[in-house]
Amino acid sequence: MKVTKTSRSKLDSTDFSNLPFGTVFSDHMLVCNYKDGKWNEAKILPYGPIPMPPGAQVLHYGQSVFEGMKAFKNNSNEILLFRKEENFKRLNQSAERLSIPVIEKSIFMNGLDNLLKIDSEWCKADQGYSLYIRPFIFASSECVKASASEEYTFIIITSPTINYYAGEMNVVIEENYTRAPQGGVGYAKAAGNYAASFYPTKQANSKGFQQLIWTDAKEHKYIEESGTMNVWFRIGNILITPALSDSILGGITRDSIVTLAKDNGIKVEQRRILITEVIEAFNKGTLKKVFGTGTAVTVNPINTITFRDQRMVIEQQADSFALKLKEQLQGIQKGSIFDPYNWTSKVTV
Repeated sequence: MKVTKTSRSKLDSTDFSNLPFGTVFSDHMLVCNYKDGKWNEAKILPYGPIPMPPGAQVLHYGQSVFEGMKAFKNNSNEILLFRKEENFKRLNQSAERLSIPVIEKSIFMNGLDNLLKIDSEWCKADQGYSLYIRPFIFASSECVKASASEEYTFIIITSPTINYYAGEMNVVIEENYTRAPQGGVGYAKAAGNYAASFYPTKQANSKGFQQLIWTDAKEHKYIEESGTMNVWFRIGNILITPALSDSILGGITRDSIVTLAKDNGIKVEQRRILITEVIEAFNKGTLKKVFGTGTAVTVNPINTITFRDQRMVIEQQADSFALKLKEQLQGIQKGSIFDPYNWTSKVTV
C-alpha cells in the first residue's frame, strides 16, 4: 500500500473542545479505484479535494453508498474498532443493491487499520471522544448515460468527534412522505435515501420538531424509523422495535442493543408496531420510554411524539432500560468493561 503523508498536520490547529459533528477531518484518507473490472491498489493520501469531472455518473444518477462507524481509544492508548466486520458486510450489501462491485475485504480491513495507525492522534482517549469513520463508494465513470458505472472510487475519511447530543428530541409522525417503499433501497445505506428525507425533515423542523417518525409507504399505519435512527418503545417492561424489512436499515447499534437487552433479562420484541398501539399505551400510562439508536447518537431519548393533534410527552424513568443499555454499550466500545461478544478489535499503533 502506497502511503503519502501530509507535510502539514492540522492536529495542533484543531480545537478538540469544539468539534461540530462531521465538519472536522483528520489528516489522511484512503483511496482505491475500480477500473477494468477490478479494484486496484489502495493508497493513503493527505486529506483533500478529489478530481471529479462534471460527467461523473454519481452526480447524475446518485450511485453511491456509505457506512458510518466509530473507533475509540482506551486507557492503554490502544485504538478499539467497534464491530468492523458488520460495517464491512453492510457496505457490500448496500453496494450489491446499487449494482456497485463489492469491495475486497483485504482492501477494507488493511486500509482501515493503516489509516488509523497514521492518524492515531486524532482519536482521543478522553471521556466522550471517538473517531467517526466514513467509508463510501461512488460511481466515477465520466458518462451521462443512464446506466451503472464502469468505474468506482472507494474512500475512507475520518472525523474526530465528541459525544453527539441532539438535545431535546421532539418528533412528529409522518403520514404523507415516505422514507423508503417495499422493494426499494431502504435497507441499504444509499446516499439517495438521505437526500430524499431532507425536505420532509425540513418541513417538520419549521414546525418545531427535531425529527420525524417514518411510517410504512403503503398505509402509513406502521412505524418504521425515526429520522436516521432505528426506533424503540418500552411498553410496560417490554422493549419493542420494528422488525427489519427491505424498507428499514439494519442498524449495527440496534443489533447490539437487542443482544445486550436480552442478556440483561429484558424482553425484546422485533415486530411490526402500529401507531395506534403506541397511542393506546400512552393513554394507559404503559408507554415508559421511546428512544432511537444509531452510530452517531448511540442511544438517544425521544421526549415527545406528536400524532396529528395529540402530543405525547414521554416522562423520564428512574429505572431507564435505555440509559442502562447505553452505559453498557459505551463501556464495551471504550474497553472499560469486558466485551463478551468480541465486538471490539484492537488496532496496534
